[in-house]
Amino acid sequence: MASINIFVVLALVSAIIAPALATDFVVGDAAGWKTNFDYKTWAAGKEFHVGDKLIFNYPVGVHNVHKADLASFQSCTPSATSVALTTGSDVITLASEGKKWYLCSIASHCASGNMKLAITVLPQGESPAPAPEVSAASGFGGSTHMLWIAAALATLMTMI
Repeated sequence: MASINIFVVLALVSAIIAPALATDFVVGDAAGWKTNFDYKTWAAGKEFHVGDKLIFNYPVGVHNVHKADLASFQSCTPSATSVALTTGSDVITLASEGKKWYLCSIASHCASGNMKLAITVLPQGESPAPAPEVSAASGFGGSTHMLWIAAALATLMTMI
């Protein structure tokens, strides 16, 4: 019976901790998704992993976000099958590893060299993801989230 309890606790701990390791990246940080911003510099030095999220914040109707392939990214022309994200707070979960490209298709925003983002997504757990940035825009509770995890673990341990 004790071995079953330990297995259940380990399974629950894995289910709780794995999502906590994912990072929410607000693209452009406080500046958001806008013209006249260097997204290449913004992405430099960051590690993006499967399970992380990109959050594109911008005024509705002023910009959009397209997932792109390399050719679309280079030409700043979304493919015919690309659907524009337009909510003003678009969240993209990085579901697979590899190169990923994003662009704004409104006016000449991408063509001016500003509103395009290229990143490389690493496998989950390949190396430590950077600590999440705690900001009102990110929606991440920082220490509150970690306290919740600690409380859940303490509760689970009392069940054994």
